[in-house]
Parts: sequence; C-alpha cells; structure tokens
Amino acid sequence: MATLTVQTIGAGGLSPTYAAADVAGDKLKPGRTTFLHVINADASPITVTIATPGTVSGLAIADRAVTVDASDEQMIPIPADLYGDPADSGLASVSYSSVTSVTVAALRI
Repeated sequence: MATLTVQTIGAGGLSPTYAAADVAGDKLKPGRTTFLHVINADASPITVTIATPGTVSGLAIADRAVTVDASDEQMIPIPADLYGDPADSGLASVSYSSVTSVTVAALRI
C-alpha cells in the first residue's frame, strides 16, 4: 500500500504529479479541502472504495464506493472527519477494484 503525498493547489495553480494506483490500495492524509483525483484510462469501469473507520452509536459507517467509468475521471473528496483512521496516524485508506491504466493524485486546495 502506497502513501500518496498530498499536493497543494496554490494561487498560481498546480501541475500535479500522478502515480499508478497501487494494487494493494493507497493511503493519504485527509483534510477539509483534500480530494483524490482518479483517472481511469481502461476500457472498463472501476470502483474506488474509501474506508470509513468511524461508528455512530456503535454501528459501523458504510465505506464509500465511487464508480469511475471507462475512459473517465472522478474527483473524490476525502474529509478527515469521515475517513481519517486514528489507528493509522489519521490516514485515509483507498482501494480499487482494478488498477489497470488507473492513475491517481492526492490534491488539496
């Protein structure tokens, strides 16, 4: 599992660096203005799942699953209050149904 560096989009803009999605999943530091940009260049859709470590009244909160269509992209918000795992230094965990031709970047405004 790779830990993505969150890149900050400043007033002058950003030319982000993308990494291949890790077959074991990725981690990133969540935040109020942090999001994961997923680009799926494959011919099949994929599902990106963000683990939700919290509970409400002792009940687990369901993980978020986001579909990224073939040859499409999604920007998925990663707020700390939903996805930060206190047992993992506050990092958020992301997994992918497939990583073929999938690149990702962790970004913050």
